[in-house]
Amino acid sequence: MAQKKGIDLTLLIVTFILVTIGIIMVFSASYSYAMSNWGDGAYFLKREIMWAAIGIAIMTVFSLINYRLWKKVAIILLAVSFILLILVFSPLGTEINNARRWIYIGGFSLTPAEVTKFSLIIYLAASLEKKKEQLYSFDKGVLPYLLIAIGLFALVFKQPDFSTSLVIVFITLLMLFVAGIKMSHFMVLTLTGTGAFASFLGYILFSGQGYKTRRLTAYLDPWSDPSDTGLQAIQSLLAIGSGGIFGKGIGMSIQKHLHLPEPHNDFIFSIIAEELGFLGGMFVLILFAMFIWRCTVIAINAPDQFGCLVSAGLAGLVGVQVVINVGVATSLLPVTGIPLPFISFGGNSLVILLALTGIVLNISRKSFPVGG
Repeated sequence: MAQKKGIDLTLLIVTFILVTIGIIMVFSASYSYAMSNWGDGAYFLKREIMWAAIGIAIMTVFSLINYRLWKKVAIILLAVSFILLILVFSPLGTEINNARRWIYIGGFSLTPAEVTKFSLIIYLAASLEKKKEQLYSFDKGVLPYLLIAIGLFALVFKQPDFSTSLVIVFITLLMLFVAGIKMSHFMVLTLTGTGAFASFLGYILFSGQGYKTRRLTAYLDPWSDPSDTGLQAIQSLLAIGSGGIFGKGIGMSIQKHLHLPEPHNDFIFSIIAEELGFLGGMFVLILFAMFIWRCTVIAINAPDQFGCLVSAGLAGLVGVQVVINVGVATSLLPVTGIPLPFISFGGNSLVILLALTGIVLNISRKSFPVGG
């Protein structure tokens, strides 16, 4: 008799641990900032718990829905993402800190770029499976997806949100590679993209104008502008360095007391390293490695290409965001805003990641026995 199949317990447990760490660290990292701005130290904690509850509920529902049904709405999801990204620049969009990335509806903020990550993974998985016989043709199997990625890239970049626009390109290239495009096409795309990125950075650096130039200069030498563009990098390194091996203890961070901007969001890994030390930071990174590993195993064992590509897309999404976020916190990369998956404060990001995880858990039901 065939053994009953169930969800991947390792992926589920790792996800819950990451979300729990996120709730604890958001409260710890945001307390002073919340008291200073809202007079309520639990301001961000209450919202993070609310979004976590919503996300877990959605993850649970999605883990029970046959993942193949998402193929039927893939093109609709992509169209909605394009519309939302355009609406950001309409009167419905809201500008905060010189960036237009949000739409406020009924007191809640919607971040179209986060919705786009979900839509893009579902659409690419559905379309690439449908057109798998055409993938060896550049015109029919690669170019249409590049045009879609370029369109999304342009809309997100204009907000401006350079890091998320790069994530969109990365996901597209990764899923094209997993789907089986010709290696020569993949290499050309990768080299072309790398060259374009390098040229763009070179232009910014040598043009000598604008905030982007000062930020890139500060990346090369944070102390050249310690009170402005170099402030975040300096304070982040101070937080990480002062944590030592074992950390100062939860709640004992110094840098979160209005020294490090966005301690509960883009730089939450710095607070983790300060309060939990090198060992705590490594534990979090190991959890992310386990998450990516289980998604990869599910992708390899998925019963069809759609399931394989969705799982690979989630693994790639989490992986690239961890690399960028931790790279920024440790000054290995220029300062740019991208959340640490499941941990940084941000309802849209958390819900989208949990929703995708729910779909991948359903895929695992078709591939693994209980406890697999």
